[in-house]
Amino acid sequence: MTQATASFAGVRFPRSSGWGATLGLYAASLGGALLLVAVLVTVSGYSAWDTLLALYQGSLQGGASIGLTIDEAAPLLLVAMGSIICTQAGIFNIGQEGQLVIGAMTGAAIAMYCPGPGPLVLVAALCGAAAGGAAWAGIAGLLYYWRRVDVVICSLLLVFVAMQVVSFAVSRPYLLQETAVSGQTLIPESDLLPSSERLPRLGSYPDLNVGTGVFVALALTLLAALALRYGRWGFRLRMLGHNPTAARRAGVRAALLGTGAVVLSGAFAGLAGGVMLTGSSYRIQDGFADNVGWEGLLVALMARNRPAFAVPVALFFGGLRAGGGFLASTGVPRYLVSMMTALLVLAAVFPVAFQEARRFQRGRAAARAAAAGR
Repeated sequence: MTQATASFAGVRFPRSSGWGATLGLYAASLGGALLLVAVLVTVSGYSAWDTLLALYQGSLQGGASIGLTIDEAAPLLLVAMGSIICTQAGIFNIGQEGQLVIGAMTGAAIAMYCPGPGPLVLVAALCGAAAGGAAWAGIAGLLYYWRRVDVVICSLLLVFVAMQVVSFAVSRPYLLQETAVSGQTLIPESDLLPSSERLPRLGSYPDLNVGTGVFVALALTLLAALALRYGRWGFRLRMLGHNPTAARRAGVRAALLGTGAVVLSGAFAGLAGGVMLTGSSYRIQDGFADNVGWEGLLVALMARNRPAFAVPVALFFGGLRAGGGFLASTGVPRYLVSMMTALLVLAAVFPVAFQEARRFQRGRAAARAAAAGR
């Protein structure tokens, strides 16, 4: 190359002009998304300014709001890291929503029925949650390498099975349904976890306060990132993802390594459910996952499967979830919050997709020119 180049999200372009064009594209994309959000909110009969102000107040104004954003980001980051690990092996697990609720259900069962000191039961519940998610994801990995059942389809279908399993468990008194109290109608949910079996929090309301689950998420993210980048296991995983045939010839046991990646992805999703259970919800019920599995997958996609990028993207989504909850409490329908989230996600993804499409078109044009010159 005749001039210095820079790289962003896997796309290389001249440093002198490319950065400006890309930043301009991001600004235009985000500006267009915000304009569409304003139009959408106004047409729905609400004030666009008040809506954006409520999103800010719920996610960033004051210590309590910032703490809530961080708490919301922790399980998203765990799910995203599991997705990144699996994608490195060339396998796409999209069943994190089901793996998360199965993990939370397993953790709840351990917390309810396992005797012992509170801190020890807490650790056992978190480990059990990871094991539950891993086992549920392992079904898809096993079927893929045993019967060549596509992981995308299998993991997606298992989400619906998982929802029914959890619904059954919290509707049966002999499983996880809450303890009957005279004169009280039972509903499909478990008992609250005892305070000794909950993740401790740092700080106190209304000042900045966060659950210690975020430190679990950050520690595992760092560990996984280092293993993927510098470890032998990470090298073999990337080799399998780039070229399975060459990986097998190099001695990589594809079935074992690939299934392990799917299982590990499920373990991260299950642990995310355990963190939600012991850190904020304190009980499991229908709708427990609250789309955290799906949004964690979006975090991984927006981060381009790069652990370092997953942290700020998870915080971005955590802010949207925290602000969206506050906005919903003001009377704005939750579907508007979901639509705003979708528009902002598209705004973040569009510039990279546009750059890739431009590069592909230039490559095709160069190939046609070379063929015509022969």
